[in-house]
Amino acid sequence: MIDEIFLSQLKQSVDLFLPETILVATFIIALIFDLIYKNSRYLIAVISIIGLVFSGIFLVNQSTSSAAIFSGMLSFDPFGNFFKILILLTTIIIVLMSVFSKELYEGGRKTGEYYILIVGMTFGMFLLAVANNLIIVYLAIETMSISSYILAGYTKEIKRASEASLKYVIFGAVSSGMMIYGISLIYGLTGSLTFDAINSAMISSDISGLTLLIAGLMIIAGIGYKISAVPFHFWTPDVYEGAPITITAYLSVASKAAGFAVLIRFLKVSFFDSTNYANDEIWTLIGTIDWQIVIAILSVLTMTLGNLVALWQTNMKRLLAYSSIAHAGYILMGVVVMTDIGVTSVLIYFFVYMIMNLGAFLVVMIIANKTGNEDIQKYNGIGHKAPFVSACMVIFLISLTGLPPTAGFIGKWAVFTAVLKSEYIWLAVVGVLNSVVSLYYYVKIFRNMYIRNFEDDSEIYEFSPGTYILLIILAVPTLIFGIYFTPLLDWAESSVKIFLGV
Repeated sequence: MIDEIFLSQLKQSVDLFLPETILVATFIIALIFDLIYKNSRYLIAVISIIGLVFSGIFLVNQSTSSAAIFSGMLSFDPFGNFFKILILLTTIIIVLMSVFSKELYEGGRKTGEYYILIVGMTFGMFLLAVANNLIIVYLAIETMSISSYILAGYTKEIKRASEASLKYVIFGAVSSGMMIYGISLIYGLTGSLTFDAINSAMISSDISGLTLLIAGLMIIAGIGYKISAVPFHFWTPDVYEGAPITITAYLSVASKAAGFAVLIRFLKVSFFDSTNYANDEIWTLIGTIDWQIVIAILSVLTMTLGNLVALWQTNMKRLLAYSSIAHAGYILMGVVVMTDIGVTSVLIYFFVYMIMNLGAFLVVMIIANKTGNEDIQKYNGIGHKAPFVSACMVIFLISLTGLPPTAGFIGKWAVFTAVLKSEYIWLAVVGVLNSVVSLYYYVKIFRNMYIRNFEDDSEIYEFSPGTYILLIILAVPTLIFGIYFTPLLDWAESSVKIFLGV
């Protein structure tokens, strides 16, 4: 009888783990083909996209499933599936962007390993989005980190790429060490590493508040490193500037998404009482530590530093790096609220952030293909040399600012609405002021594109049809979701309602 139950649970676990299994199979197949066809330029990219698409098909088919699998170490629910779909879409777009990247193929560089590592990184982020055990969280972070360390320095003959990779490894090692120590403290306090078991131990026993605070902060520090939250952001500008543009874009979206997914799950399932959840949508905190204040402080520091330092940047990748830090602060505002509405706003914001941020990085990449670097001065007169590309960049930057009628406005509207419905009105005020500051450094790019003098007004930049198609794929939804966002809102709300472990 016990064997039958075990086999039934194992079958269910394997069935729900199918999208991840396909990613592993894609990784192995791509590796084998790369060994056989070493000189093929795009074969591994095609194999990767096929594997990602098949993984996505199975993921969408099980999007309403909810279960704790592999002895409760992973929680499969619509909340986790939302982030996995977002990560998958980001990965597919990044692979397509990489095909058109000039810096990746310079000098006849072989890129098979590049696409293989991206698939491996995607697998790690999938695990992180559904992890329900602190050891799985740590292993998932290390799985995605190992790939990202290599990818950050993939153009190793460029000095800044090697420097970026080394800094990434050093800061990553420090954050991992802090996190694993925090995990050990949690285990010593509660006797468990599974989120819901930690929750039960906190309810049923008297736990030292100081030790719990230290342990929680150490774990949040490890996750904060992945989402580039201040003061764990030090690696971000240098790594974003030194890494290939495609990897910079990937880290700014997918890595953050996985980090926010596990942060919300860890806080919600571990530190909040689920017994009142059926009665209202407000989360009831367990214990005396106010984690909302902790996250609120992180949010204010993150958005403020990100926006203020971005004002002085002259390199587009560094500017977008600090912009990315600021957006992490805005998203943390939704986490502070600790309600269903707050988490729904996080999901909405992340989806629109994916579209507009990848679009901005795509423009940076194709302009860098022409000019050879990412200096903001190279954007002088781009509005005349590449009118369609510049128009798309304007759309993405307006959206990143959070102005209507773009999707970025809907993302900020959702977050600010959630915050205003809570007692953290001061946080909304800080967010609005930071949005005003961000407008200044985005407008600098507009100024250079359309107002500043340019060297040769007769030169017109031509781009491949593929890059135009990618731009349209990202620019059109940025406008559409700014006007008609009901499907996105419904998807986010339904993803939050079924949150396993509550």
